[in-house]
Amino acid sequence: MDAYRPTIGITMGDPCGVGAEIVVKALATPALRRRAKFVVFGLSEQLSYTADMLELSVPFFRDHHEDIRKYAHDLVLLDYDEIATPARMARGPSRIGGEASMAFCVDAIEAAKAGLIDALVTAPISKTSWHQAGHRRYPGHTELLKHKCGARYVAMMFVAPQIKVVLATIHTSLMSIRDQFTIGCVFNPIDLADRALREWFGLRRPRIGVAGLNPHAGEAGQFGDEETRVIEPAILLAKEAGIRAEGPLPGDTIFLKALEGRYDCVVAMYHDQGLIPVKLLAWREAVNVTLGLPILRTSPDHGTAFDIAGKGRADPASMIAATNLAIDLAIRREGEQQLDG
Repeated sequence: MDAYRPTIGITMGDPCGVGAEIVVKALATPALRRRAKFVVFGLSEQLSYTADMLELSVPFFRDHHEDIRKYAHDLVLLDYDEIATPARMARGPSRIGGEASMAFCVDAIEAAKAGLIDALVTAPISKTSWHQAGHRRYPGHTELLKHKCGARYVAMMFVAPQIKVVLATIHTSLMSIRDQFTIGCVFNPIDLADRALREWFGLRRPRIGVAGLNPHAGEAGQFGDEETRVIEPAILLAKEAGIRAEGPLPGDTIFLKALEGRYDCVVAMYHDQGLIPVKLLAWREAVNVTLGLPILRTSPDHGTAFDIAGKGRADPASMIAATNLAIDLAIRREGEQQLDG
């Protein structure tokens, strides 16, 4: 298994953001290139310009995206030369940025489903750009992946050296959470987290801490009834399924308990409850993994950073971490398939 080198697909992300820069910097890393082969879905002109600006050598074999196939080459760039974008684009959300980044994503997902790549790493997109391009159905990558893969349930897991966090709700306003906050909304991410911890991270009996929604986890109903009405029944279902889940626990202390080693993963109820501790602890190293898909997908845990795009200042650490994790998961899946075979 040490000799196995999976093929990792990488999307360039929004061409107006830092995607091209972090992709080039990551793929210029010799240690990363030794571990896998790569197929990049992006713009040849922009990636070449970025590599020249950074004075980095990234020896792409260029092909057109419509001709995708299995490649013997270690580093392939699937070009979208029909998308007319200047190498030096204006920085900020745009229709053309949304059209380009959506095309990269859709094609990469189809390649993963067809087995042409073993895992997918997505560079950041702009939700505003997607909206400007008419793709209002998808608030982000996760919802697009769910639809294109026909997945029933998905969840976002954030993996950092210190902690793992799964979200019960994703791109939802705080005022809207109550409308979709059901027992299944909480149970499904607990279930998906348990499966991922066992199958992907090798934990035989993972321990999952479940956060409350309200301050002090509701304080016995004084600050809301979601804990007793929704979260506690979801945890009971999880326990009946053999999952070691505990909670609901106050959101202001549960992450400390996880850092102390009491829990292998925390299920947070909403976006910022889970993401603030992750980004505070591991801004440069955190990776987003989509649970519940038939394909493997990771991404760096940051956005397009329009304000520094094109300036050579983007930090590739999270992109490198996301790519390494994708390689690890692909190697683990290949090993399991070999054993099953």
